[in-house]
Amino acid sequence: MTFLLAASLGITFLSCNGSGDEKKVEETVAADTTKVETAPAVAPAFTPFKVLMIKHTVADFAKWKPEYEAHDSMRKAYGIKHFHMGTGADDPKTVIIYDKIDDVQKAKDFTMLPNLKDVMKKAGVIGKPEFGYMDVIRFDDTKNEPKDRMIIIHKVKDFDVWVKAFDADKANREANGMVDKALSRGIDDPNMVYIVLVITDAEKAKARANSEEMKKIMTDAGVVGAPQFFRYKIID
Repeated sequence: MTFLLAASLGITFLSCNGSGDEKKVEETVAADTTKVETAPAVAPAFTPFKVLMIKHTVADFAKWKPEYEAHDSMRKAYGIKHFHMGTGADDPKTVIIYDKIDDVQKAKDFTMLPNLKDVMKKAGVIGKPEFGYMDVIRFDDTKNEPKDRMIIIHKVKDFDVWVKAFDADKANREANGMVDKALSRGIDDPNMVYIVLVITDAEKAKARANSEEMKKIMTDAGVVGAPQFFRYKIID
C-alpha cells in the first residue's frame, strides 16, 4: 500500500510539473513571436541604361509634338522608347528628347533613315538636329521634384580624375541650386560627359554656371574646351 501511494503521488507530481513546463514554453514562443521584426525593404540596384538624346529647334511646338508622337511605332521598331522631353527655359522652341535604346547600332540606323529629314521638316524642325548616344551610369529616380533641369555637356581628359572632382563639388552644387539627376558617358567617346541637374534655384544656378570659380573647377578637373549649358523644363 505504501509503495502504491508513493507511486500515485509521484505520477500526480510529474503530471502537474509537465503542464507547467508546457505553459512556459507556449508563453516563451508567444513572446518571441511578438519580437519578430520585418526586415526593411531593400531598394533595387541601379541598372545602367543607354539613351539617345535629340536636340533641335522647331517652328511651332504645338504642331511639332503630334507629328513626333505619330512616329512612335517607327521608333519602337528600331528599339527606341520615349523617356523624357523638355523645352528650353529661354527658348521654348528648342526641344530636347531623351529616348531609351536597346541597340546602339539600330538607333543610329534610325537617325540615318533617308526619309527622316523629310519627316522632321514636315513637322517643322528648323536646322540640323543634334544626336547624342550615351551610357547612363547614375540616375536619381526621385519623382516629386522640380521640373527645371540643366544639362552640361563637355569632354574631359581623364574620366576617373574628373569624376572625383565632380563628386567633391556636390555640396557646392546643391548650395547653388543644382541637384544631381543623371550622369552619363558618351558611347562613342567615353570621355564625353553628360550631366543632368535638377534646378532648385534658377538665379543661383545661372550665376554658378557662369562663375570664374566653376570655370577653374572644370579646368582643374581636366575639362577640354568650352562646355555646353542648356536649361530646360521637363514636360513629360
